[in-house]
Amino acid sequence: MDQYVVFGNPIGHSKSPLIHRLFAEQTGQDLEYATLLAPLDEFSDCARGFFKQGSGGNVTVPFKEEAYRLCDSLTARAQRAGAVNTLSKLADGTLQGDNTDGAGLVRDLTVNAGVELAGKRILILGAGGAVRGVLEPILAHKPQSLVIANRTVEKAEQLAREFDEPGAGGGQRVCLVAGAGGCDHQCHLGEPGRGNAADCR
Repeated sequence: MDQYVVFGNPIGHSKSPLIHRLFAEQTGQDLEYATLLAPLDEFSDCARGFFKQGSGGNVTVPFKEEAYRLCDSLTARAQRAGAVNTLSKLADGTLQGDNTDGAGLVRDLTVNAGVELAGKRILILGAGGAVRGVLEPILAHKPQSLVIANRTVEKAEQLAREFDEPGAGGGQRVCLVAGAGGCDHQCHLGEPGRGNAADCR
């Protein structure tokens, strides 16, 4: 039986095992999916230990950027994001990293919630690995502006520099702000207790 996990710390709140069990039942796959609490300073060792037998895994806070550095190969979107939320063991035993955060969030907003992102002012709260994965897919929909607000200003500044590009009107598209006013949509991407992964309004 193929074994899969979701790595995180904390991780007990995760609904991923339930979701993947239902997926497996619907698609007729024989697999086991569990949570794996990785020590904060031992993610790489923990992941390597699991992949001696495991087939793949998901990665959540706070390990997405560390997972990026662990991989032997990366998909194009993971390379652009600089963070990984999906690990796959290839046939040769190497690890490939992908980032599905942005594609998933944008699909949920545009298809399931019917939100049009083009021309909108968007505020993202946080500047961690999850945010790195969603910036480019959101910017591809050409919002008027995208504002990053974060407790650690330096991390937000770094992301703004990496992903900033001119908007449709020639102005700055990615910027920093201390408050959250004047935006059409607000998304918090981060830890439990600090908002849900898609706490958008």
